[in-house]
Amino acid sequence: MKRFNYKAKEKATGKVIKGNIQAENEQIAGRLLVEQGYIPESVVEEGGENILEKYKNRITAKDRIMFTRQLATLIGAGLPLAASLRTVAGQTDRKGMKAVAEEILASVESGKSLHDSFALHPEIFNGVYLALIQAGETSGTLDLALKRLADQEEKDAAMMSKIRGALVYPGIILVVIIAVLAFMMIAVVPQVRNLYADMKQELPGMTKFLVGVTDFFAANWWLVFIIVVAVIGGAVYYVKSTEAGRKMLDSFKIHVPLFGPLFRKLYVSRFARTAEMMLATGVPMLDSVKISIDAVNNKVVEEEYSKSLDIIKGGKPLSTALTDLDYMLPLVPQMSSIGEESGKIDEMLGKAAQVYENELDEQINNISTMIEPILMVIMAGLIGVVIGGTLLPIYSLVNNVG
Repeated sequence: MKRFNYKAKEKATGKVIKGNIQAENEQIAGRLLVEQGYIPESVVEEGGENILEKYKNRITAKDRIMFTRQLATLIGAGLPLAASLRTVAGQTDRKGMKAVAEEILASVESGKSLHDSFALHPEIFNGVYLALIQAGETSGTLDLALKRLADQEEKDAAMMSKIRGALVYPGIILVVIIAVLAFMMIAVVPQVRNLYADMKQELPGMTKFLVGVTDFFAANWWLVFIIVVAVIGGAVYYVKSTEAGRKMLDSFKIHVPLFGPLFRKLYVSRFARTAEMMLATGVPMLDSVKISIDAVNNKVVEEEYSKSLDIIKGGKPLSTALTDLDYMLPLVPQMSSIGEESGKIDEMLGKAAQVYENELDEQINNISTMIEPILMVIMAGLIGVVIGGTLLPIYSLVNNVG
């Protein structure tokens, strides 16, 4: 969808306002303004933003969390919905989030529900958001629903940040290894070859190999660059733009050594935590499970968890539906069973999620500790090969001359 800047008058008061609205084209944007109670004076498509501006104006998880928490606080304090939205929009510094808040406010003032207004921005507010907001509006507990959303978003963001942090260190070490190897190959290996040529001595086998590799990259660096860019670009396109690519990446995440168990626990805890929120807010069981499955954000796991829906439709309890699923860890169906007997299934799912979240924290710390010596050994081995093919032949040559 395109974004348009508009200038319009309020039908009721004649007050002139300016803002942004998303629509397929200028005509639809004008019609939306009319439906919201405005008389459009001008509707102009925003000029194309450069890459830097788009990056600066993007809406992050942090923006969404702050917006949700502020809105929950104001509604909980007794402010009307429109006044709460207007206050949040006025306090928001981020241009992208401010524009969305203003569009939601305009939609609410035109008579739409908060759920329908949020639904105008599916790229920002997912099914979990919409279901909880709808349930909160229906039950009169909108502030509690928004607070639960903010809490869950913060937990999820914190967990993903820890996992990314565990992956950053190996990435840095890999870059260092490549940089050191590149320096040795570019600066040292040619000097060794020239030294042996001056001394009219034959290069050792390892050094010949390193010289051959260096000569190949020196003569065909452009070809190597094109191949690397094409492979990386093709892989990114395949993963992001095709269903098969997305499933391949998602399957890799849950099966990759060392990190696979982390992702499995992340998906299970995300499912259980979302189901807890849904059920606590009054969303029916089947809808809660559907939304919780969508919240997992892994196609392979989602397809497996979706098998539980037919079992629930058949009248079986949640604990039975989850028992034999792949990628479902045993504590969730066990706690579900306890919750079904006690009438507190949402609380039991929350406790199961908390257990796996705590285990995730501990495992991430353990992996960060374990991976450092492993990477050091790999780096030492690779650099040792290069040193063995460069410095050792020099020492040998010096001894022969001596």
